[in-house]
Amino acid sequence: MSLPTTSPLSSAVAVAQTEPGWDRELGRQLSRVPLWALLWLLASVLAHHMWQWYCPVGLNAGPLLVVSFGMILAAIIDGWAFKVPNWLTLPLILSGWLAGLCHTLGWSIDSGTGGLGISLLATLFGFGLLLPMLVLRGVGEGDVKMQMGFAAWMGAYFGTGDTTLAAGMDIRLHALGVVFWAFTCGALFGGLFGLAMILLRRRFRDNAQMFQAMAQDLLLVTQGQLHQATIQAEQRRSRWVRLPYGIPLCVGFLFYLWVVLVALRN
Repeated sequence: MSLPTTSPLSSAVAVAQTEPGWDRELGRQLSRVPLWALLWLLASVLAHHMWQWYCPVGLNAGPLLVVSFGMILAAIIDGWAFKVPNWLTLPLILSGWLAGLCHTLGWSIDSGTGGLGISLLATLFGFGLLLPMLVLRGVGEGDVKMQMGFAAWMGAYFGTGDTTLAAGMDIRLHALGVVFWAFTCGALFGGLFGLAMILLRRRFRDNAQMFQAMAQDLLLVTQGQLHQATIQAEQRRSRWVRLPYGIPLCVGFLFYLWVVLVALRN
């Protein structure tokens, strides 16, 4: 008589582990998001006071330094692992909203003037700008959340333009305009990055066919056939040359943000 090698209890546990359900790792990441968000917000406040001490006249860009550090960190990780992790992007988004909430409540934590509403709107706008590329699998979800984090902070900091006016500048920098033009710069740098990779690899015919297929998928999106476009893009994904899009996004964000601010200060 042979004995069973596994007990009913161990079999049930094994089945439960293989069945779809709550992702424990994701749960642990989400549980840490509020704490990391508060740390990002605290870092922004400290940067504001340090900038105020060092350069008391003009625009206080201390919070923008913190956001820039977050974008650089995301780009480095994306270039290394081809993925922008949730533990970085989600706290950046939430901390931007918290900064906006503080401004809405009248708490003077920094020189930003944008409230929670404009921060949420900017986040949604940033998501919408990258949504077509996400559908076509041209960017990853981490890249989209990276842009949303940037947009959330731009909304809280610049608001509708009162921040730059209060600093004595001659221009009203609206948060949505900052997000749009920073994204545009990122897209241009991404295009140059991709073109350089095409020239180096010399796979001109393959890439031409790929761009033609992407154009057809984009046409499907405009016709409301979102699901079909996503399926076709997913089928081509294995043949694509992987591009860490977080790098050109970061370069575009920082290029626009700091070039504009330096130009305005002068």
